[in-house]
Formats: sequence, structure tokens, C-alpha cells
Amino acid sequence: MNLKYFLPYQLNWLNDNSNIKIWEKSRRIGATYVQSYEDVRDCLFGKIPAVWFSSADESAAREYIIYCEKWANLFQAASIDLSESVIDSKNDVKSLQIKFNNGSRINALTSNPKAFRSKGGKVILDEFAHHENQNELWKAAKPTAVWGFPIRIISTHNGKKSLFYKFTEKVKSNKLDWSLHNTTIFDAVNDGLVNKIYQKEVSEGEKHNWIKQQQEDCFDEITWNEEFCCKPVDEATAFLSYQTIHNCQTATLTLNSNLNKSSTYFCGFDIGRRKDLSVISVIESINGKYVLRLLKIFENTPFTVQKEYLSNLISTYNIVKTAIDESGLGMQLAEEMVNKFSSYKITPVYFTTRIKEELAYNMLTVFQDNNILLPIDTELTEDLHSIRKITIGSDFTHFEVDRSNIKGHADRFWSIALALFSAKNNISTNVIIQSVKTNLTTKLLNKY
Repeated sequence: MNLKYFLPYQLNWLNDNSNIKIWEKSRRIGATYVQSYEDVRDCLFGKIPAVWFSSADESAAREYIIYCEKWANLFQAASIDLSESVIDSKNDVKSLQIKFNNGSRINALTSNPKAFRSKGGKVILDEFAHHENQNELWKAAKPTAVWGFPIRIISTHNGKKSLFYKFTEKVKSNKLDWSLHNTTIFDAVNDGLVNKIYQKEVSEGEKHNWIKQQQEDCFDEITWNEEFCCKPVDEATAFLSYQTIHNCQTATLTLNSNLNKSSTYFCGFDIGRRKDLSVISVIESINGKYVLRLLKIFENTPFTVQKEYLSNLISTYNIVKTAIDESGLGMQLAEEMVNKFSSYKITPVYFTTRIKEELAYNMLTVFQDNNILLPIDTELTEDLHSIRKITIGSDFTHFEVDRSNIKGHADRFWSIALALFSAKNNISTNVIIQSVKTNLTTKLLNKY
């Protein structure tokens, strides 16, 4: 029967008999659906006297009860009593309740932590990261299962400050001996979710298009990452928020189109170390705004190839100034570029803490003023969003990179920052010398 109703990732959860299970998962993959089956089964088989289910809102509680009623009918339970009851009149705590003929019951509660006080049985915390007061809820719910009854914690992510996120991190670092399940939308689709939705066998192309449509419909990366990809987002420390990045993006712009020889460009070159990427960014200046025209990514590419590409780029197009990261491996390349094109066109930049701060804040100002246009590109967006500003003490700012969603070391970020730095520090090569107070100068030189 299980194979008929559930997909492999749901069966993995159902067949896990750990006392405490936690599931970080995508939205709408049937997690509550399979959990309701487990709960009805446990009640009817006499494993538990009661289930105490709590979700973030009443509608979710009602959906859960509907699922439970379906499974109870499937099990052909001899007697089912479905009702709404008051379990704490003083605190106005109500529950939707199913009673079975063996005396066991399922209670679907609101997120009020007081609902768990003086209760005993199996605990289900659904969409735990989205409860208003997770700490108080956990404090009240945990003793409910103190006699060895199971605990199930199921949720999508809601930032990195949530107790749910802290639980998952402790399990991953082996500091909590709980069973952890992780199911992204990609995992669910690979296990047959789209087949189940369409009630037919779909092609790999149809699966890809379905996922793509879900991502586009999310509109922003926070929704996509947290609700579908099991990736918590911390906007509090993000140097460039997703919203700031989105405000500068346009669907009409495409990267790496042919540059125009009559246009004015500025270039930034962030040179990768070891496993990091090397990235060349070219921005065009149009009426005070900057447009990202080219983003060349080098991965495991010899420096001679990178040097040749940059040389051809500067020689072919009107790239007024290029800022090159000369830290570490970039020192020789930057020096060779200066020797070839002169210091007027090439600016070596050594990445000190102070210089990084200047580059980053100049970039932040441009983004906040919406003075740059970018294409809609997931890898670029994640790269720009990966920089974290960490303040140590009162006057020391350190920039870290969240590598969880990107490949590299925010190399696109620093490449674009260098290009914007080139534009800001563009100085004309034409030096005008003007003589002043000629008569005075002549008198001073009379006796010499």
C-alpha cells in the first residue's frame, strides 16, 4: 500500500523509526501528507495514546486533519469521531480532534505554546521555522514526549536566526543525535513528484521546464532558496541584499554580447587563487549609468590564456581603464599589463582590508542608487549576494563569503567592484599646464 501512495523520499521518512526526526524540505512535496499517515497508523496500532500536532496557522491544521481522516477511512477504522474541542478554556486553546475507538486521538492545534502544557504523547511541529515563538513552543512541546514518545519536526527554512536552522546545523555537526532528512524540490522531482502531479510519466525536458517555471514564479531568490531548495538566507549580514540586486536587474539585458568599438568601457579583473575563479567584467558608461556588458569566467585556465584574452580586449575596444587585482598570483600579470598599456590604462589594486572596504562601499552606493544595469542570472545574483559584512569592534569591517550557494570566492562581485572602481577613478590622460602671473615670474628671474 505504501508504494501506491508515497514517493521514495516519503517512504524514507515513513520507514525511519528514530525517536526524533527532523525534516528540512521543499514546499508542497507531501511532507505533512505522509506524516499524517504515520500518525494515524501509530494511533490505530496502539503505539501512542495521542498525537499533538501544531502548525503555523489554523488552515494548515485543518488540512492535516483532512489527511488524517482520509487515512483513517483507508484503514477502515471501526469508529471515528471528528470534532473541534476546547482543551484550555482559560487560554482559549482549541484543537481539531479525531478520536479512535481504541481510545487514541489526534489533536491539531494552533501554534500557541500553552497548548502543549500538561499533555503527553507524540509531538509534530509542522513548519516549525515559521512559528512566531519557536523557543517557547519547543520549551512547552519537548516535555510532552518525555516518556519516550516520538517527536517530528518538519519545516522549510526561514532565515538563519530560527531555532529550526540551529537544530539542523547541530545535527549536521553531530552535536545532536537526531535523524535528519533533506528533500529539495530537485530531489522530489527526481523521485517522481511531477509524474504524480501530471498523473503520467513525464520526460526529463518536462521536468526541467517545470522546475524552471517554479523558480521564475518565485520572483526572488529568497523565496526560491528557502521554500524550495532548503537553503536558509541571512539578509541581516548580506552586504548586497537580494532586493538591492533585483532592483538593478533587467530581463532585456544579455551578457557577453559583442562590444561596440564606438562605446566607452571600464574593466575589472579579479584573479582567482587555486580553486577560485578568475573573472573579467566590462561595464559601459551611458549617461551616468553603468551597464554590465561582459562577464568572462576563467576556471582552471592558464594565466597566459587569461593575459592574452585581456590584452586582445583592451587592444580591440575603447576600454578607458582597467583595474587588476594584483594580490598574490595577480602581481606579475598586473605588472606585465602596465608595461604593455601604461599606467594610465591599467590600475593594479592590492587587496588590503581598507581597499576592499573602499571597493565594496563604492559598489554598494552604485547599486543603491540604481546606477547599474545587470542581466537576470542566477549564478551572478548568488555571487553578488554571497558577500557578508562582519564588523569586529567599533571600527574594523571584515568581508566574508558565504560559499553555500556559489562556486568560487565572490569573484564576480570583486570583478564588478574593480570595474566600478575604474570608472570612478578615471582620470584624463591629457594634462593641461597653464601659466599664471607672468609678469611676477619675469621679475623674479631678471637677475638670473
